[in-house]
Amino acid sequence: QVQLVESGGGLVQPGGSLRLSCAASGSIFSVYVMGWYRQAPGAQRELVAANTVGGTTEYADSVKGRFTASRDDAKNTVYLQMNSLKPEDTAVYYCKAAIRGIGDTRWRDYWGQGTQVTVSS
Repeated sequence: QVQLVESGGGLVQPGGSLRLSCAASGSIFSVYVMGWYRQAPGAQRELVAANTVGGTTEYADSVKGRFTASRDDAKNTVYLQMNSLKPEDTAVYYCKAAIRGIGDTRWRDYWGQGTQVTVSS
């Protein structure tokens, strides 16, 4: 069984910072892409940042220069450092990973349970 466990969400004032973590665990052969999505109330889920195993990182335009995604392949963990947070960053943040399990011939997408980030004074 493969699972993604997120941590680090919470309430922060505008201009503040938070760091999210997402760790993949279980019978993992390889992890290709790990990244973050978010979903605000009444909105569709959108990509925030994604890292590939080759080191490429893709960011949503709305977070460029403020958010930094990084990954530790040895720990199968991805991080999202969020600085200069704005009220419009308020959303549930989800970790997503493309993982190939041990004994599996296919890459599969896995999602974390979500962590709430609220930016408010």
